[in-house]
Amino acid sequence: MLKKFVACALSVVLVSGFAGCSGNASGQGGSMAGGAAGGTIKIGFIGPLTGSASSYGQSSQRGLQLLEEQTNKAGGINGQKVKVVSVDDEGKPASAVNGGQKLINSDKVAAIVGPVTSTSANSLAPICQRYNIPMITGTGTNVNITKSGDCIFRTCFTDPFQGKIMAKFATDDRKAKTAAILYNNGDDYSKGLSEAFKSSFTGTIVDTETYNTGDKDFNAQLTKIAPHKPDVLFLPDYYSVVSIIMKEARNVGIKSTFLGGDGFDSPELFSIGGDAVNGAYFSDHYSATDPSKEVAQFIKDYKAKYNSDPDAFAALTYDAGKVLFDSIKKAKSTDANAVKGAMKAYNGQLVCGNIKFDSDRNAVKAAVIIKTQGGKETFYKRFSA
Repeated sequence: MLKKFVACALSVVLVSGFAGCSGNASGQGGSMAGGAAGGTIKIGFIGPLTGSASSYGQSSQRGLQLLEEQTNKAGGINGQKVKVVSVDDEGKPASAVNGGQKLINSDKVAAIVGPVTSTSANSLAPICQRYNIPMITGTGTNVNITKSGDCIFRTCFTDPFQGKIMAKFATDDRKAKTAAILYNNGDDYSKGLSEAFKSSFTGTIVDTETYNTGDKDFNAQLTKIAPHKPDVLFLPDYYSVVSIIMKEARNVGIKSTFLGGDGFDSPELFSIGGDAVNGAYFSDHYSATDPSKEVAQFIKDYKAKYNSDPDAFAALTYDAGKVLFDSIKKAKSTDANAVKGAMKAYNGQLVCGNIKFDSDRNAVKAAVIIKTQGGKETFYKRFSA
């Protein structure tokens, strides 16, 4: 998920020509030397702790730190304490590359949880692949992330899955015959959802409009969409942007039902968008009102530590960390190849549902549909493609 900047080009230059996961530039190979130095297993975390996507990064960090605390209270992993080393990538691919290099070469982490955003994850994945460092993102939904190689895993569903789900939801549940799309042409996440929705929607796409990263005024695009009176308006972007778009859409007379992906998920959606965001639906990985015992326990533990309710980013990153920690425990080693093998075979019930991996190391799971109502996110239904 999240922001893409032109700095992504830097990451492409840095990772071009990287080798496969069988070895690395520092000669560590699959041993992950230093990952468990001093009786401590170091795990890296990368996410936007500052910047426009900081809500996502901070929630994700809190989820992983909760797991770190719980794990150490329970005796650690195979008798060794876990230490999470965090890096702020500001939602920028170049910062993710630099931060990942630091975690691998200076901090000597055994593995990395994150990055939180899709563009940062896409940039860091080849680095981790080259250095044979397992990387697991709980929130990076762009389909290309795991294509870097067998070191890269994800515990969330992908952008195409979300786009397909919301297209099916539009017709099956909302009975939509027409749809319009407004997306960020400079963002991997936004483009991925848009393309999947457009190819999967069985009704008529009456208009497709684009904007660029950093744009603050969407009146021109919305004015073009308004005369078509689409049943649904698909907005595949993040809360900081779609909340503004929804306000402007209502101001130009658009009465469509707003649909989106997990980027909608933030309390700030309401603080920025006000009443305009009520009545929208979006796909997500988790709902606090899910009756499962895993969700109930997670919410209880999270609230006890932070005195606030966890969002999907906290839950997803907690799950990603849990898969990694459990796999290290099962492997009885921080050896990269042993950990990867344990992760590939993982099959367990976690906060966001049962998680196992397909052959491309993507999680196999269902989606939750969230409705925005009365200034709150409410569970609507579980939905499968």
